[in-house]
Amino acid sequence: MSDVKEFETRPADTSRAESPLTWSLHEQKSLPHASNPGIILSEKPFLGHLVVRGGAIVLDEAVREVMDMALPAKPHALVSDDSGERTIQWLSPDEWLIIVPGGEEFALEQKLRQSLGQSHFSIVNVSGGQTVLSLKGKWAREVLMKSISYDVHPQAFPVGKGVSTVFAKATVILRRAEEDGWELVIRRSFADYCYRWLLDASSEYGVSVTR
Repeated sequence: MSDVKEFETRPADTSRAESPLTWSLHEQKSLPHASNPGIILSEKPFLGHLVVRGGAIVLDEAVREVMDMALPAKPHALVSDDSGERTIQWLSPDEWLIIVPGGEEFALEQKLRQSLGQSHFSIVNVSGGQTVLSLKGKWAREVLMKSISYDVHPQAFPVGKGVSTVFAKATVILRRAEEDGWELVIRRSFADYCYRWLLDASSEYGVSVTR
C-alpha cells in the first residue's frame, strides 16, 4: 500500500451535495403525477459506485471477505445482498460495478485495498459521476423498447441481468433488479437528457415521478 496515492474526496466543509437530477426536477413547477400511472419514474441519488478491475479469483476472495458476497460468475449477471441495497454487476471479463448505500463506498474501497494487498487490481470511485434511474410499472418494458435496441423480452432479459447498451443516444447500464422494476445507471452528464426522454416516452402510458 506504500506506493498507492490516496486522496480524500469528501469535502471538509458543509457544502450540500446535489444529485445529477436536481436541476431537472427544480425546473419543473410540479412533478408529473398521473392518476393511474403505467410508469413510475424515480432517481436513486447519492449511492456509492465503485468500478473494480482485476483477476476474478483474487477479487472474488476479497469481495467475499469484505462484503460477504460473491462476484457474479456469469457474463451480464447482477447479484445483490439479502437487503437488496448492495449489488455487484459483471461489466466485462475483468470488470465489475459495485453499488452500495451512499457513504459506504469510502470504507469499502479501503477494506478491499487492504484485502487485495499487492495483487494487480484497480478500484475507481465513480459515485459523483453516475446516478441511477428507477423505471417501474406495467408499461416499463414498452418504454424501453422505444428507447434501446437490446432485446428486453423476459426470455432474453430475466431478473438478475444487466448490460451496457445505448439508450436513445446515451450510453447506459440497464439492469433488471426485480420482476417489474428496471434500473438505468447513467452518467451525470446524460442525466437530464435521459430523464426528459423517459418523460416523453412514458407520456402515453401515464407517468408519475417520485422522489
